[in-house]
Amino acid sequence: SQRMQIDSFPQWKWFVFFCFSWLNPLLQLGQKHRLEKGDMYSVLPEDRSETLGEELQRCWNEEVKKASKELWKPQLSRVLIKCYGKSYALAGLFEFFLEAIKVIQPLLLGKIILFFENYHPDDQRSLCMAYVYAAAMSISTFGLTILQHLYYYHVQRTGMRIRVAMCHMIYRKALGLSTESIGRTTTGQIVNLLSNDVNHFDEITLRLHYLWAGPLQAMVIIVFLWYEIGPSCLAGVATIAVMMPIQTWFGKLFGIFRSKTAVLTDSRIRIMNEVVSGIRIIKMYVWEKWFSALVTEVRKKEISRILKSSYLRGLNMASFFASSKLIIFVTFTVYTLLGNTMTASQVFVTMSLYGTIKVTLTLFFPLAIEKLSETVVSIRRIKNFLLLEEIERKNIMLPLAEKGGNSIEIEKLTCYWDKSLDAPSLQNVSITAKSHQLLTVIGPVGAGKSSLLSAILGELPRDTGTLKVKGQLTYASQQPWVFPGTIRSNILFGRELNPKKYEQVLRACALKKDLEMFPDGDLTLIGDRGATLSGGQKARVNLARAVYEDADIYLLDDPLSAVDAEVGKHLFDKCICGLLKNKCRILVTHQLRHLREVDQILVLKEGQIMVQGSYSELQSSDLDMVSLLRRDEEQEQLSPFADPEKLSLQSRWTNDSHSSHCFLNCPLPPESTYTEHLPVCIFTKEIEHCYFYKIVLFYLHFYMVPWYINKSLVIFHGLVRSAQTLHNSMFSAVLHTPVSFFDVNPIGRILNRFSKDVSQMDSVLPITFVDFYQLFLQNVGVIAVAASVIPLILIPVVPLLLIFLYLRSLYLRTSRDIKRLESTTRSPVLSHLSSSLNGLSTIRASRSEEKLKKDFDAHQDLHSEAWFLFLMTSRWFALRLDSICSIFITLTAFGLILLRDGLVAGEVGLVLTYAVTLMGNFQWTVRQSAEVENMMTSVERVVEYTELKNEGPWETQQHPPSDWLSQGMITFDRVNFFYDTDGPPVLKEISATFHAKEKVGIVGRTGAWKSSLVSAIFRLAEPQGKIYIDGVVTSEIGLHDLRQKMSIIPQDPVLFTDSVRKNLDPFNQHTDEDLWKALEEVQLKSVVEELPGKLEAVLAESGSNFSVGQRQLVCLARAILRKNRILIIDEATANVDPRTDELIQKTIRDKFKECTVITIAHRLNTIIDSDRIFVLESGTIQEFDHPFTLLQNKEGALYRMVQQMGQAESASLLESARQVAAYANQIKLNLKCPGVQG
Repeated sequence: SQRMQIDSFPQWKWFVFFCFSWLNPLLQLGQKHRLEKGDMYSVLPEDRSETLGEELQRCWNEEVKKASKELWKPQLSRVLIKCYGKSYALAGLFEFFLEAIKVIQPLLLGKIILFFENYHPDDQRSLCMAYVYAAAMSISTFGLTILQHLYYYHVQRTGMRIRVAMCHMIYRKALGLSTESIGRTTTGQIVNLLSNDVNHFDEITLRLHYLWAGPLQAMVIIVFLWYEIGPSCLAGVATIAVMMPIQTWFGKLFGIFRSKTAVLTDSRIRIMNEVVSGIRIIKMYVWEKWFSALVTEVRKKEISRILKSSYLRGLNMASFFASSKLIIFVTFTVYTLLGNTMTASQVFVTMSLYGTIKVTLTLFFPLAIEKLSETVVSIRRIKNFLLLEEIERKNIMLPLAEKGGNSIEIEKLTCYWDKSLDAPSLQNVSITAKSHQLLTVIGPVGAGKSSLLSAILGELPRDTGTLKVKGQLTYASQQPWVFPGTIRSNILFGRELNPKKYEQVLRACALKKDLEMFPDGDLTLIGDRGATLSGGQKARVNLARAVYEDADIYLLDDPLSAVDAEVGKHLFDKCICGLLKNKCRILVTHQLRHLREVDQILVLKEGQIMVQGSYSELQSSDLDMVSLLRRDEEQEQLSPFADPEKLSLQSRWTNDSHSSHCFLNCPLPPESTYTEHLPVCIFTKEIEHCYFYKIVLFYLHFYMVPWYINKSLVIFHGLVRSAQTLHNSMFSAVLHTPVSFFDVNPIGRILNRFSKDVSQMDSVLPITFVDFYQLFLQNVGVIAVAASVIPLILIPVVPLLLIFLYLRSLYLRTSRDIKRLESTTRSPVLSHLSSSLNGLSTIRASRSEEKLKKDFDAHQDLHSEAWFLFLMTSRWFALRLDSICSIFITLTAFGLILLRDGLVAGEVGLVLTYAVTLMGNFQWTVRQSAEVENMMTSVERVVEYTELKNEGPWETQQHPPSDWLSQGMITFDRVNFFYDTDGPPVLKEISATFHAKEKVGIVGRTGAWKSSLVSAIFRLAEPQGKIYIDGVVTSEIGLHDLRQKMSIIPQDPVLFTDSVRKNLDPFNQHTDEDLWKALEEVQLKSVVEELPGKLEAVLAESGSNFSVGQRQLVCLARAILRKNRILIIDEATANVDPRTDELIQKTIRDKFKECTVITIAHRLNTIIDSDRIFVLESGTIQEFDHPFTLLQNKEGALYRMVQQMGQAESASLLESARQVAAYANQIKLNLKCPGVQG
């Protein structure tokens, strides 16, 4: 639909604007159909994210520059005051007049009551003055309504502008963070900054003016109180003075608890992020219970802090509602003890003035301090983030005008990821790479290969030496980065489509055949984490993005490891040496078979160049090519950030951040309330005879106050405990749900339930609900009391109630849609940040930061449209309710004077006071009820996740025999496997048997669904057909019984933010000796020994202080410790050099010789010595036999794959297969004839 323009509304017709009549078309539209994004008004030009963000960024840069010159710390709060102080001060004028009217109204009320006290039918002058006072009362009420909404409009818009500008700055900073800075922050912290911390700006702007308005108003009111009741007023003021420090202290405590809670929330979200990211590994390792215990422990501490905050809130609210009783009791006790006689006008004026000062000083003022405390914490957190170091690229890339030929010149370069560690990541490296040249970098795991590319990219800070890059860089990362969108959008990455070039890139990157398999071709949506693509397909899309970019220098970090030999040869020949043949290319690889065809070879070890030159030069030297890659245990140094993908933070989160930063969260009474609930006995005709009144007051203050406090604490406790129960149920349901759920739901969407929705249930919903129900009960009591004195008051209350209910239904329909839109438009903001951080090195290499900033700003602007409409529809609703209240008060005031005969002062005071109190409270109650209903969407979203479909039970009554899986035989009986029940099977009619202790290799082209065979064995989705393991049907036993008996080394190595010990043995089932032995067997002992804390050293997020190859070795160590009869290796050695691969294979042969080993690999030399080889193509069995037998068939699939390796290597593989066959035949002969010696 046609987008409506906010900037077209009549700015100068302020009355029309501030009546929010421009929202009427939208509200009418909301009655007709569900609102969509196209129905929203476009954002005002001055509220655009780019405009606001750049202005605040400019001020912040000036502050940082000035602070560095004058040697003091930059202050973000000073920058905010500079940018927004003037406009916010203007809103303070509205607040000043607003509070002035609240002081004047009780005096007008007193004058009207005084007229009835001294009423004489013939006194026309007094009657005229009464009408004047009634008119003044009416005008002040309408003025209060208008000024109130002018004030709220300005401060809420200011809060929104600060938040939007701050988000822009945080995103801009995230794109520029240096590697060291990324190591000092966490994913959970950045999630919290954008989903929780910035929201405090929406809240503080509402309350900050009360810090000066409250004390000022108090001084004026004390003067009026002295005039009314003399020195007795000091007793009540003293009571307020005693309560103020207590509630101010509460406010400071809120800030302390908020700070402590934020740390725990960061930790919980980080763990949840790791759980969702690594859910496949967690399920296959049967680690659900360990992670459940981790989350439960953190959540328990978090709830403890939240409960303390809630108890404080409860005490705060209880003291607010009870304070009026206490103040009145103390004041009038002193007043009567001094021998004074109370009159109706004195009572009502005094109590109204006390009501005003009490609301301001005991609620709004402490609330302002509370919000200020919380905001100061958030500002400090954001400031610390903004002060993190950014990446420097000084004198690295020369401008185009200075290009003398595309090349890279490095001379005596030394770099450190972390200077606190002795070993440099690169040491004394000198390289020259010229145009049209292919430079290949090889070396063992942790040698510094990826660090070299990072240094060229400018990601790794230089210590000494020079580095010059002439020309435009592009980069393909080792771990493929894909973002939510189509395959085409991932390749184009914002560039224009050139059909001819695009087609060439698809062919060169071997993607044509894969795209033909997808129903939508290159327009297929790949979702978060590239869930619909195989590892090889993601790697080729990642490569295609780099190749499509028209750059001068291409940095390719091991793009061949994730693909099979045939596709790898195609990529090398057609892409790296074909389409890119006229470009400068630096290729990191472990595929030594391609070395003959490269121009220059660079061998790295421990960050130093061991040798460089052409293949022939290296052959003629004394150095053996394989020995160059040898990994010496005693000298191997841990490269703290060996891979540039550490920059990606290895995480995705929030999110679909649901819900808003609702400003209606505070326990606020209606803004126009200035009176309190008065004991009925005050309004007897003879007020001076009030002995009964004193007894009632005594009862109220010494019984009701503790009851108020206990009631609030009990309710808060119950609501927070309910939130805890719901969170635990949701987490349990997420752990029990099948893996397919995580493939179709982005991480941000899942984490949003655990961050924003849980936050709503923990903190916001309880206080709003308590406020609503207390006000509701209060209103019922007020109506009952008023009706008992003047039954006619029910006549206007009934139609008023009907009007309120109509307006509420009208508002709720539209506000629900707008709230939904606010949630859905906030999701892309956080998802965009998440995706950007994951591909940070790729983004910076292609200089795409500006484009991504614009995309982020566009997402923010869309969210601002929904948020601004959410604020304005709330104002529309409140303005109409307050206007009806004002009309009701006007009718009441004039009606009492018109019907003056027979009325006494006490009754008039009751009706007028309760008219104001009822209407103010009632409109607030209606708004709070709407808020509770809106906030219940968070509860609904959490409940929705508690009802997720479960995978099979973890344990069943039918346990396998105690000696089960002692052999390791696996039989597939007509197995079909589906990822989507409505889609086609990815594995089709698989029937095969893997014998006990047999070593089976599984090969096939990238995208042949090899890893799906692993998913079927582990029952990550339920296969059709039967899989037998040692005679037991896997579908008939519990998932934990099945999975804990098998070990896996996965394709994507997953480490968690915990100690090395916990990553190896989370359940403490093994001794230190076992752990060190396992690390030694996978060549990691020396690496771990150098870590501070050794086994207790805590790994960085996602294990990013290990290289990818080292992470794979940790996974191998896990498998060695588990000592299971079945081991599955899924591309586990793709990211390690051949020498390390050889060592790993030797370890596997030694340690798992009594086990059934299933190996999925692209390196044919890894599986050529298998007992049998299983060849898959498009989910069906092509061949399954001994390797030598398969290689005899020149029409066979395996033979074709071996021939792709080149003549020398294919001959070597054939010879290896022949030796394995001869050895197997010899074993068989020995078994048949025991006396024969081989």
